[in-house]
Amino acid sequence: MGYKIAVATSDGLNVDLHFGSAHVFEIYTIDKLDFQKSESREIQNMTGQDQTTCRAEYDNVCESEDKTESSSGCSSGCGSRNHCENSERSESIEILSDCRCVVCKKIGRNMLKQFERKAISVFEIELPIKEALSKIVSYYYKLDERKLKYINQEE
Repeated sequence: MGYKIAVATSDGLNVDLHFGSAHVFEIYTIDKLDFQKSESREIQNMTGQDQTTCRAEYDNVCESEDKTESSSGCSSGCGSRNHCENSERSESIEILSDCRCVVCKKIGRNMLKQFERKAISVFEIELPIKEALSKIVSYYYKLDERKLKYINQEE
C-alpha cells in the first residue's frame, strides 16, 4: 500500500520552506518503511500577479486601516490579498491532492483547513528531509498496521 508525501524544500536536503514560499514541492513515494524521491511538482501562479506584489498592496491598504472586518477600506485590500493567496494556493492543493500529507516549515491556518477538507495531513517541521520522512513514515506504518489488525478482527 504505497502513498506520496510532498515536501517543501529549498535545497532538497532540509524541510526549510513555509508552504506559501514553496514554488516547487519534492514528491516522495512511500512503500512500507521505505521512501524515495519520485518527482518535483512546480506550482504555477494562476493569478498572473506576483505574490510579493499582492502582499505589498495588502500591507499598504491595511497598514493605515483598522484590520477588522467592519472596516470597509481594509476589507477590499484584504480581499485582494486573499484573492491572490487563495487562487495560487488552491492550485497547490489540487496539484498535491494525491499526496497523503504535506511537510513544510509552517503553513497558514486557511491553507491547513483546505488540506484538512481533502483529508490531507500537514506536518509543520524543520528537519533534514530524511529524518522528517523517517518519523512520518514510521508513524503512518504503525497507524496502518493498527487499522489492518482492526479490520481483520472485524471479519
